[in-house]
Parts: sequence; C-alpha cells; structure tokens
Amino acid sequence: MALFAGAVLGQAIPAAAEEVGKVGVDWLGNDIVIDAVQDPKVQGVTCHLASFERGIIDRLQKGNWFEDPSNASISCQQTGPITVGDIDLSESGERVFSSRTSLIWKKLVITRIYDKKNDTLIYLVHAAQVQDGSAKTSISTIPLFAGNVTWANGKPQ
Repeated sequence: MALFAGAVLGQAIPAAAEEVGKVGVDWLGNDIVIDAVQDPKVQGVTCHLASFERGIIDRLQKGNWFEDPSNASISCQQTGPITVGDIDLSESGERVFSSRTSLIWKKLVITRIYDKKNDTLIYLVHAAQVQDGSAKTSISTIPLFAGNVTWANGKPQ
C-alpha cells in the first residue's frame, strides 16, 4: 500500500513512510506491506508498520474497491541517539503518522503518547474513522530511562 503522510491543521506535518518490504499472502494479489516511519519529533526512533493491502482480484470479488482493512501491527526501536523535541505531553498524545486506507473516511494512524511516570514513549497504531471506529490496535514502547536521552526543551518534571 502506498502510504501518504498528510498535514493535520495546526500541527506539524506527520512523518512519511518508506516501504521496506512486501510479502504476498495469496494468489489474489493481497500483500502485507512493511513501512519504516521515523518520528519527526523524536530523533533516533524508527517504527516499522505492517499493514494489509488488498489486490485487484480481491477488490473485484468483494466489490469494495476503495478500502483496505484496518489490521496493522507496529514495532518501534531505538535506531540512534534519542533526542526528544517539542512533543505533546497530554494524555491523548500526538499524531505521528497518518495514511488513508479508504477513498475518503478511514485512515491508519500512529499516535505517540508519553508515559511520564514510567519515562516511556508509547506508539499506538489504530484506524481513525468518522463512525464505526475499529478496536484493532497495536502498541510498541520505547523506554527512555535506560539510555542517554536528550530533551530539546528539558525533561518534563
């Protein structure tokens, strides 16, 4: 699936995804796509996102031309020295990445949340829809207490 990053009004442009792998899963042309996503406000963190891309034959058979499933999985790792920029510290976190999975209404989203008590970044992948939101989620965490982490604006107290 070609994942496109879009701007969210009032926020910085979310990260772009770079396809690093694609695995065919059946003869209908369905694939699992692996994308690497760099957090634009946290240097040294890379998330790998696995998502499902429907093939042409599957779209023809099922008649749902303009939508991919909400299924996704995420794994984030430290891939260099960590520098935390000006991130949203609220409980609802901040959208890091967004990609359309339907023509209009559905997006696959990565949200970053900072768990201050445990000094950990949490990355949540989920579907965002106008209605009928999906409970299909996956999370990955980056502990910050174990490494040498630089906070651009000073560590939150």
